[in-house]
Amino acid sequence: MKKSLVVTTLAVLAIVPMVLLTVSIRENKADQERINTMAAIKPFETRSSEWAKYYPRQYDSYMLTRTSDTLTDALKDIPALPILWAGYAFSKDYNAPRGHYYMLEDNHNTLRTGAPIDNKTGPQPTACWTCKSPDVPRIIARDGEMEYFTGAWAKYGNEIVNPVGCADCHDPKTMQLTVTRDYLKRALDTEGTLKFPNATHQDMRSLVCAQCHVEYYFKTTEWDDKGEKKEAKVVTLPWEKGFSAEEIESYYDEYGFTDFTHKLSRAPILKAQHPEYETYRTGIHFRNGLACADCHMPYVREGGVKYSNHQVGSPLDNIANTCLNCHQDTEAGFKQLVEQKLQRKNELAKAATESLAKAHLEAAKAWELGATETEMQAALQDIRSGQWRWDFAVASHGAFFHAPEETLRSLAGAVNYGQEARIKLRAILAKYGAADYEAPDFSTKEKAQAIVGIDLPKEAAEKTKFLDGLRNEWFKQAEEKGVFDPASRKDMVRKTSY
Repeated sequence: MKKSLVVTTLAVLAIVPMVLLTVSIRENKADQERINTMAAIKPFETRSSEWAKYYPRQYDSYMLTRTSDTLTDALKDIPALPILWAGYAFSKDYNAPRGHYYMLEDNHNTLRTGAPIDNKTGPQPTACWTCKSPDVPRIIARDGEMEYFTGAWAKYGNEIVNPVGCADCHDPKTMQLTVTRDYLKRALDTEGTLKFPNATHQDMRSLVCAQCHVEYYFKTTEWDDKGEKKEAKVVTLPWEKGFSAEEIESYYDEYGFTDFTHKLSRAPILKAQHPEYETYRTGIHFRNGLACADCHMPYVREGGVKYSNHQVGSPLDNIANTCLNCHQDTEAGFKQLVEQKLQRKNELAKAATESLAKAHLEAAKAWELGATETEMQAALQDIRSGQWRWDFAVASHGAFFHAPEETLRSLAGAVNYGQEARIKLRAILAKYGAADYEAPDFSTKEKAQAIVGIDLPKEAAEKTKFLDGLRNEWFKQAEEKGVFDPASRKDMVRKTSY
């Protein structure tokens, strides 16, 4: 009896793993068969939930970008910002970025896009949609690139209704990575280091990101629409001379471009957007052949399936599967190292921010006292160059990690230019009897915006009216057209900093 029991037990112990292995193999084969099945996704399908029918793992991980939902008011954290951007929409509202899931929501909510009342009003051009949605390539294919870039932001309010998703980066037939914004292809070919037709798969794992995570400007371009003269604001990447802050500044200077004239100092200011790709190109990760996806979209293995994690975010949230693939350290040790780098960057950024803000206010005082354009020209040029280097470093998310040395170099240049401007301005102020002038207090967001002359309650009321009215109509109209994906706004909660 005992011998029979032992034999039976051993048999069970041998059979159970074999059964589990067989089930696992069948499941893996089913997964592989489904993955290898040709997906029936129509061209320009902008509803990511449709792609999810064939690629559920990638979609589920993408939807986890909803967890990156903290809204951080940068103007509150750095009160000097409204001074630096006086006369520009960023002085009204500027928040740290959230996950891809919120890309379109935050574009709607920000005070920078205004409060349109119809499809022809609003302060921003249609180009402001360009990086926010896969609906943009769909519209460009339908209407043409020049027509897309013509008109006001609200023009496509009921067409651009889905946040960044599958169709931005993947060919629906082959699922190969693809660039859906031609301005990137043009910029690469113009810069010349990497011609777009020569891009490898590893290159593409960064270039799909570079469609949005770049410095750009809206180039005023006249065009003829069947005999009607129109003016487009075309997204253009200023890479003709290279990727560094100085090379891009030289391009802008030669072209004669200025984002805005500062309301207080009258300096011709360049506003950096988010030059992540440019900064990355100057750093050690690029030189070692790493792509954006290596760190921000690490591979995940589930059974027999390997796929990229589409919960795009900070590599520091997943150090073991990102940084430590190359770096020899513990998670705690590596995180401490990065925090040290960030602290150094923040120290220089703070010094540059304070210096440049005071320079703007001192310049405003000099103008008030009667300074001439000839007297002010050199100081204003220093402010322009200094603020550009500061903005290039701080507007690039993760710059201290992508290229720490280059970032610190840009910030050091910003500090230097800011101080040079203040020295020149002090001489002018002394000439006009105000050698002891002290800039007004801008230690809080409220104080800074009061100096700039922003009526935040009025701006907020107008925006809320738009969000509760016309914006809701846009989604209803888009749903009727069959282009809106309700899953893209599941459990969406409005968050603003005003």
